[in-house]
Amino acid sequence: MSLQAHEQVVSQAVANRYQNADKTKMDVMTALHNYRGLVPKLEKFVFNDGIERELLNLAGTIPVRFKGSVYNIPVCIWVLDNHPFSPPMVYVKPTPDMLIKASRHVDQNGKVFLPYLHEWNLNSSDLVGLIQIMIMVFNEMPPVYSKPKTHTTTASPYPTSFPGNMPGYMPMPGVGPNLPYPAPQPPATSGYPPYPTQPPAYPPTSTPYPVYPPTSSGGGLPTMPQMATPYPPPYTAGMPYSVYPPVTSNPSTQTSATETSSTTSATSTGTITEEHIRASLISAVSDRVRAKLRDSYGGCQAEVSVLRQQQSDLNEGKTKLEGLLNKLDQEQTELDKNMRILREREAEMKSAIARLSSATEPLDLDEAVTTTAPLYKQLLNAYAEDQATQDAIYHLGEALRRDVIDLDCFLKHVRSLSRKQFQLRATMIKCRAKGNMAG
Repeated sequence: MSLQAHEQVVSQAVANRYQNADKTKMDVMTALHNYRGLVPKLEKFVFNDGIERELLNLAGTIPVRFKGSVYNIPVCIWVLDNHPFSPPMVYVKPTPDMLIKASRHVDQNGKVFLPYLHEWNLNSSDLVGLIQIMIMVFNEMPPVYSKPKTHTTTASPYPTSFPGNMPGYMPMPGVGPNLPYPAPQPPATSGYPPYPTQPPAYPPTSTPYPVYPPTSSGGGLPTMPQMATPYPPPYTAGMPYSVYPPVTSNPSTQTSATETSSTTSATSTGTITEEHIRASLISAVSDRVRAKLRDSYGGCQAEVSVLRQQQSDLNEGKTKLEGLLNKLDQEQTELDKNMRILREREAEMKSAIARLSSATEPLDLDEAVTTTAPLYKQLLNAYAEDQATQDAIYHLGEALRRDVIDLDCFLKHVRSLSRKQFQLRATMIKCRAKGNMAG
């Protein structure tokens, strides 16, 4: 299927089902763009409590490089409906000719456990990063191995102490025709983008396994180890040698001619040469170095995460401080402006007080109140006359009530004053309209 078809499937799957449809679609499409072996599907998922939900999953294979060859590991990534707030669920889906190899990262049912999933962060974690970590982990500890096949074998050079088909033993490199992994693909034709070279952030491996004894060339791959401690060869007592994987049949996997001849010699004669010891030591040292590198990388990654969080907090604090400083600058500018206006008004008041204090003639109250324009003066005079007329009408009413004047006199003067008051109020209305004043 093309990316356009994948996008259509993803859009239909996340619509009305996922809380963050846009983020989920973007994350899924980025993973599909980088890993073309995955295909989006909308299927029902049954949780442990029996609840069924239709969830989007990415089923297919991811490329894992081992000894220069690329192997396709079948997986299925279930994306929950509240993605990216909750981590996805990852399962290994072996084909009929594969078996699950249980480890600290994969259980017997194929469910994958990774520190990346346990420490899932909605801001920094995504499906591409998850797949990259899976590739790095599966590169060190493959989650599947091929089913053992029954072959007619020759007599083992160790018939009493080291039977070749005993459970719990793995053949030495180059002596078994069956591979514990899917069929490899050459890197040049794999079609997958290169996976990152950074080591994954997960705890170091346990103590290296002891060396397993060689088997006959026709013994094939035995079943998964069931013994707690494999039976070591007599000469390896007290030496922590590690087992190393079998050599693949892919042409890109290079095998030394000396090791091949030494293996053949050891198989035929029943003795283990210096090359086997050297290879075991190299494998043990490699495991130790990888464990140290994983420890160092995990510590560095934790420190980097803390430093990035501190940097984010500092940047946020810097932004807040800059906002406060800008606000303080604006308030300082406004305060300076108000202080300047206040000083000017204070100087004007002092000047007016000094002028009034030095005046020799008494102050005329009518001249003390002045206006800035003739229109305002006309309005002021009209208002003053209106108030005076209102007072005159009031006192006429009081005189009538006390029988100081008769009714005819009262009506005559009130009629005259009311006519004058009407003209004054009409004048005030026109003045206010002319001066664009309210009221």
